[in-house]
Amino acid sequence: MAKKILIIEDDKFLRELILRKLLKAGYKVSYAIDGEEGLKKIKEEKPDLVLLDLILPGTDGFEVLEKTKSDIEISSIPVIILSNLGQKEDIERGLKLGAIDFLVKAHFTPQEIVDKIEKILK
Repeated sequence: MAKKILIIEDDKFLRELILRKLLKAGYKVSYAIDGEEGLKKIKEEKPDLVLLDLILPGTDGFEVLEKTKSDIEISSIPVIILSNLGQKEDIERGLKLGAIDFLVKAHFTPQEIVDKIEKILK
């Protein structure tokens, strides 16, 4: 059965790009455009992996990550942060909060992002 990926990303262009790549790779994909919706979908859909932006309208990615990891029902879902924030403090904070990986958007192509997801889900 196809693994399910949830993309929480407010940038429509990037979201569509990654979404298409993941669908082509055979994943089931859903998305949310802000933190609130993202949290709701994590709880409802229990995806196999979450791709999470940090700078989101309303509830930011750090908060989404914190709430996900402190909820026993969904805390085991792997979260990859995909962000423009590349500061050492941001990366450390994200990993400390429980993200499995931290990708700086500018450094990765959509295909490399898909490759990372495949490695983690194997």
